[in-house]
Amino acid sequence: MQTADNAVERLLTELDFSRLAHLGGGQLAPALAEALGPVDLVPAREVPADVLTMYSQVIIEDLGTGQRRKLTLCYPADAEPHQGFISVLSPVGASLLGLRVGQVARWRTPHGDECEARIVDLLFQPEASGDYAL
Repeated sequence: MQTADNAVERLLTELDFSRLAHLGGGQLAPALAEALGPVDLVPAREVPADVLTMYSQVIIEDLGTGQRRKLTLCYPADAEPHQGFISVLSPVGASLLGLRVGQVARWRTPHGDECEARIVDLLFQPEASGDYAL
């Protein structure tokens, strides 16, 4: 199970990390740092095309229900959960950032429910389309 005690490796672009640290006044917000666990930083031009970065569009499949959803990982100011724009500071957003297609994201809802979803497909990643500054 992916928890703080048994975290999976995640990749973040240096730019994403810098912007996320800026949100937290120079360091990652404690909840985000805890959710991410250890991370490896890479230049945006070197991030593999199957890694979820900021503004990636992804299809996830709930492992309990089999329901699939399309989500876009975004910064808090752009979050529109009902339209699928999920803040990176939300439990689901933090659980997805830096994972690869095929991996399972796990998080707790604000009510304490445990959720898990497999990353089925990455529909769009800014870096893979040549946008290194999004």
